[in-house]
Amino acid sequence: MKQYYIKLDNENYNLFINRNNMVSTKKATELILRGTDEVLIEDELKDKLTSGKKLNIKAGFDPTAPDLHIGHTVLINKLRQFQELGHQVIFLIGDFTAMIGDPSGKSATRPRLSVEEVSENAKSYEQQIFKILDPDLTKVEFNSRWMKKMNAAELIGLASNHTVARMLERDDFDKRYKSNQSISIHEFLYPIIQGYDSVALDADVELGGTDQKFNLLVGRQFQTLHGQSPQVVITMPILEGLDGTQKMSKSLGNYIGIDEPATEMFGKIMSISDVLMWRYYELLSFKDLEEISSYKIDVEKGVNPRDIKFKLAEEIVGRFHDAKLAKIAKDDFVERFSKNAIPENIEQVEIKVDKDGVVFANLIKEAGLVTSTSDAHRICLVYTSDAADERSSVDLGGRRIIKKI
Repeated sequence: MKQYYIKLDNENYNLFINRNNMVSTKKATELILRGTDEVLIEDELKDKLTSGKKLNIKAGFDPTAPDLHIGHTVLINKLRQFQELGHQVIFLIGDFTAMIGDPSGKSATRPRLSVEEVSENAKSYEQQIFKILDPDLTKVEFNSRWMKKMNAAELIGLASNHTVARMLERDDFDKRYKSNQSISIHEFLYPIIQGYDSVALDADVELGGTDQKFNLLVGRQFQTLHGQSPQVVITMPILEGLDGTQKMSKSLGNYIGIDEPATEMFGKIMSISDVLMWRYYELLSFKDLEEISSYKIDVEKGVNPRDIKFKLAEEIVGRFHDAKLAKIAKDDFVERFSKNAIPENIEQVEIKVDKDGVVFANLIKEAGLVTSTSDAHRICLVYTSDAADERSSVDLGGRRIIKKI
């Protein structure tokens, strides 16, 4: 990354020259700060951005599940923005820490994953991240590379830099301790190992969710102890799921997987509330803030929010598939939901319902769409508007039609 210092209109600017684009320090800082929850410390970030150094931008992901969802991409999008400024992203797959299980925000000890499970999930992550990140500016690392070389004496020495009292400052540990819930010793090792990862990678900036703040600050502490410049910590908001209340999670059934078919992804985005739509625009869209603000003004003037949601759905589907498939998905959605058309070649399930009716959640469970009524209730949150009418059939995300007889 080349950097130039010039003077324009009596104001000093540092200019970053990258990929034929010229970005001022002010614009670069605004880009990085957009959508963040907290930056520690912001002045240090500005100093690093103007240093002329190609920064190491670290983010760690434990491969505890095989698929990434768009909630994960809130952070990955920020990594991409650093790449647009010419910086090196280190996508750290925590294959070693995944066998511990991140205790952040958890009320109980997580079950440990096997080496085989972690390995398979890690392969899946590597395939998915390059739908967003630039491969030329991305280095994929595994923390087992240095942690497996660390002997017991070295690990004990590392752990001696932290105290139990400091660990219990964490809200999740504090609550479990006060309620007499067990805390396994190996869980205390998690933030210590994550902190050491920053030393091993000489990270300049580390990104994480708001629930990761404690772990990220341990990284700053360990880097200082090892004579490195402490990393800047950036926490990103946790994206709400389709229900608009709980965080997006595969286990809660309120997620959009980045590998999902285009039509299904499009339909799920269109199912979110008008209020939640603006949150998704803020955290997921690459559009300028000025353009998003103009959309809000359009809605205030009477434009149907659905039309604005179409733009969001097309952008996100186009990102993970392509513009052509996004257009096809939109046309399919309009055909099915706006014109009440039933797709061809779709499996049908006939369920007999007596005159007293049936609870909709029980209905979709009986149809075999879900394995439990709790999963059914979560689906009801997403597809309420389609289930509430009196049509002879209900389209559940383009998968099956339940026909009332």
